[in-house]
Amino acid sequence: MSQYGQTGAMLLGDLPIAAGAWFPWHEHPAHQLVWAASGVAAVMVGDAQWVLPSTRALWIPAGVRHRTGAAGNVELRGIYADPEQCPVDWPSPRIVLVRPLLRELLEHLSADGISDDARRRAEAVAFDLLEPMDVAPIVVPTPADPRARDVADAVLADPADSRGLAELGRDVGASERTLARAFVRDCRMTFGTWRTQARLRAALPLLARGTPMTTVAHRVGYATASAFVAAFRRAVGVPPGAYFSATTAATFPPANGRS
Repeated sequence: MSQYGQTGAMLLGDLPIAAGAWFPWHEHPAHQLVWAASGVAAVMVGDAQWVLPSTRALWIPAGVRHRTGAAGNVELRGIYADPEQCPVDWPSPRIVLVRPLLRELLEHLSADGISDDARRRAEAVAFDLLEPMDVAPIVVPTPADPRARDVADAVLADPADSRGLAELGRDVGASERTLARAFVRDCRMTFGTWRTQARLRAALPLLARGTPMTTVAHRVGYATASAFVAAFRRAVGVPPGAYFSATTAATFPPANGRS
């Protein structure tokens, strides 16, 4: 595992994760770029979740509590940046595009035997290449009300379940009105919005693995691919194809501030 050079701002290393495994909640004194060289990684920050194929990474500022897992077998790159030397100061997590040049630089920086001068030059270019995407995270809060939580568990177990809140309420012994109030109070969103977020979260690993759009739509409760794409765009800000595409244009300036 590579260490900070005398003048380096980054610490990099390799970390394989088995499918379905998650690290406990933790935080780092350094900024972190979560990137999987192969496989599909997942990151949770609070109730928000991101799914990351190799064309995407997640910038996590120092001190932000999070957990990282694997939607499939993952070769994770441990990429940490010293806040005192790092030119990037984004205050909250950001999805980052990983284009081929950035990928090659990160792999180069993970290798041993790089001189301090060469590392410093490569790191400067890598920081310049960090391009954030203007996308909203998928947020699926857990209701505090036990009856609403049972409904939430049922939806998470089967996102394609089309029953309404009244029908789901009969299984947990609560009225539609009581459950609707509980979701708004505990989750700060209506049940309909919550279920959309839950369905989209279930769709992310499927999309990242390249599952056909129609198949994804049906598995998470949408009658057609177009209905699913429209829901994804409304919630996330971009259609699913753009979310995972290796050629998507960034909607923020790169980390160096140049457009």
